[in-house]
Amino acid sequence: MNIHFYKLSFCPPPMPHAAAVFRSPVGIPASKSQKPSKRAIFKSEMEELHLTKPDDWHLHLRDGKLLESVVHHSARHFGRAIVMPNLKPPITTAAAAAAYRESILKVLPRDCDFDPMMTLYLTDDTRPEEIKLARSSGVVYAVKLYPAGATTNSQDGVTDIFGKCLSVLEEMVKQNMPLLVHGEVTDPNVDIFDREKVFIETILEPLVRKLPQLKVVMEHITTMDAVKFIMSSREGCIAATVTPQHLVLNRNALFRGGLQPHNYCLPVLKREVHRQAIVSAVTSGSKRFFLGTDSAPHARNLKECACGCAGIYNASVALSLYTKVFEEAGALDKLEAFMSFNGPDFYGLPRNSTKILMKKSSWRVPESYMFTWGEIVPMCAGQMLEWLPSDC
Repeated sequence: MNIHFYKLSFCPPPMPHAAAVFRSPVGIPASKSQKPSKRAIFKSEMEELHLTKPDDWHLHLRDGKLLESVVHHSARHFGRAIVMPNLKPPITTAAAAAAYRESILKVLPRDCDFDPMMTLYLTDDTRPEEIKLARSSGVVYAVKLYPAGATTNSQDGVTDIFGKCLSVLEEMVKQNMPLLVHGEVTDPNVDIFDREKVFIETILEPLVRKLPQLKVVMEHITTMDAVKFIMSSREGCIAATVTPQHLVLNRNALFRGGLQPHNYCLPVLKREVHRQAIVSAVTSGSKRFFLGTDSAPHARNLKECACGCAGIYNASVALSLYTKVFEEAGALDKLEAFMSFNGPDFYGLPRNSTKILMKKSSWRVPESYMFTWGEIVPMCAGQMLEWLPSDC
């Protein structure tokens, strides 16, 4: 990572929750005469970051007009993406995954080298033979576990992973095929804010004990419980993707100033203590965590309605937000590994050879993206962001 500096005579004001605020041990703002820390000076002097092009290890591209409308946001700054299979109907076979990949390639911008990496949707009826076909296809890189009813288009998901999917999981071990997990139970008696914790205790920990060689990615983690599980597991076998929304928002964002449907996603945002635990984990330099936006586009009218869809569209702002989080933590030197190295290393793939530039340049997020069929409201709509991604 190449870093360029410029000199400032002051530290720029941080965001309200920024870790850069200088405070005394009792929590009172420090005096103006207090000498800034080396970490704060490092943050204030940063102007440009030349980074290995990142990959998105958890992305929803949808299909049809929605796919055509959103794919360019991801293709512009990511080299590759693990594409989620929860379409209607779901992508349950290697043949369907190959066809879906072709439909993505057809609508990519010209001169674009974006590589969509496909996944299979695990069901109660998936057979081990399909895993062999997926591995030999050359385009399928993982299998996605949706507990039935857990999130958007998960109605065809798994109802009994140990009773109906064990032979498939055993074949995945043989084929070195990772299992991507939406880690929530769907028992209506379990509080929605506890579903990730209960999933770890009742499903994930027993699964890892039963199949210790199975590679597992716990997707879009939201709790300190998930952080503890990942950190206590064997490195190289268990990892986690982390979204920008779960790094910068807590559950207050769902209700501040009224119900905020564009901040609603699944797993749902959690308490501030969980957000802080995730920030600490990803900015620590651990190889177990990597970028996965979970960018999930929905038309505005399907979000702002009596029964709004779960999902946050962040593809256009994700890199700016990740960079801000690492800046506030004084960990910009660890950003490139999180965005560009940890993911391909876990999957056993080469790192990208091209670069992107993150420049300290304020820009305003559009209020919405308009299309002939409707509009999409992005994360941070109308807000000013401080880091702007571009090609080197």
